Amino acid sequence: MARKRYTDGMNALHEYGIQAAPLVLPAPGIDMTAWAVIACDQYTQDADYWRRAEAAAKGRPSALNLILPEVYLNAPDRHERIRRIHETMRQYLADGVLVQTEPCFMYIERTTAYGRTRRGLIACIDLDAYDWKPESAALIRATEETIAARLPPRMDVRRGAALELPHIMLLADDADDALMQAAKETAQGEPPVYDAELMLNGGHIRGWRVPASAADKIARALGGIAARNTDAAGRAFLFAVGDGNHSLAAAKAVWDEYRAARAAAGEDAAQTAHSPLRYALVEIVNIYDAGIVFEPIHRVLFGAEPAQLIQYVRAALGGTVRRTEDRREAERAAGAASPFVFAYAHDGGGMQYLILDTDIAELAVSRLQPVLDSFIRQSGAEIDYIHGSDEVFRLAAQPAAVGILLPPVAKDSFFATIAARGSLPRKSFSMGEADEKRFYIEARRLI
Repeated sequence: MARKRYTDGMNALHEYGIQAAPLVLPAPGIDMTAWAVIACDQYTQDADYWRRAEAAAKGRPSALNLILPEVYLNAPDRHERIRRIHETMRQYLADGVLVQTEPCFMYIERTTAYGRTRRGLIACIDLDAYDWKPESAALIRATEETIAARLPPRMDVRRGAALELPHIMLLADDADDALMQAAKETAQGEPPVYDAELMLNGGHIRGWRVPASAADKIARALGGIAARNTDAAGRAFLFAVGDGNHSLAAAKAVWDEYRAARAAAGEDAAQTAHSPLRYALVEIVNIYDAGIVFEPIHRVLFGAEPAQLIQYVRAALGGTVRRTEDRREAERAAGAASPFVFAYAHDGGGMQYLILDTDIAELAVSRLQPVLDSFIRQSGAEIDYIHGSDEVFRLAAQPAAVGILLPPVAKDSFFATIAARGSLPRKSFSMGEADEKRFYIEARRLI
């Protein structure tokens, strides 16, 4: 009977686009602090960070040798770097640096240097259940605009690789916290598989194996989440991509490419469907987890006349206007649910702040960015995307520059906005600080 429950649980998980998978982990005795390294899409303008990571891992096995930091994505030696990555993957497997587990999940707890603890579940997702197109109604959907031109170099890394290492994080709209509770309860009482400090201010991480036999518990939790996130047409929206959307889109593109090639070679579709390329390893997190902090990404427009820009936005979005020269008042306004705060230098040399109060109920950036895109096309202004209000105010003090502070990202409207409007504009939000992003530890075989 236990075997039937386990089988039923695995079948139910297939409905939800996820499954347990054999994981590839560092062998006992490997220095985990040297092994684990931050997601490749961080510090993309900071080669010094990656040089310090190289120094921290020097002479020891490290996931750093298995990834291509995106600071080097367009480097002249990119293809040579990818060749060495693929070679090192095979070498680590051959030398026993990495060992494979039985099919399982992994429950993790990550404490960051900011004192926040995030819980996650490592699982394998079916790429056929994911679609990054803006109007997708797939089970797993992109949260932000995916730029197809950014996929080819990421596809190069995945093609021919013996392993994948995930920095992709999927969000679940799980107000009851059922999924993480199910994973944690299964893992409780067992010693962690790893328990380590993370390099370069990364914090601490622990991971517990969750056996595939827990599939029925995982499936029940997912069933509740899916039921609460199913539209009138019966389409469930189970997971939203929080981090790593371009990497996940590249994985899907490689799978589609492989499937098409096998079909052209006459291979039966049922046989092709069992390829490891059909799946991708991810970390699933609860959007309501206290350790998940959404930060807005602000905008600065250069070469824009402030009054013209403000009038344009107000005409498109409506609302009422307040003006102040008090920065603290402007910052307090920016912390509310719906206002946009415009910051710019006035003729007297000081700073002027205009607060546009609106009745926008969904995520504000989803309404603002199309208006800014239209303004930029007409005016020739340029835009940059900025983390942190201090930097916005610094840049906005320049001539012909306007900073726009966006309001906080509301977790309770996040899924509803994407379901109603499709994926968000580019650079809509950030999940915490750079040092809080996922670190590579687990891997999975692709061949």
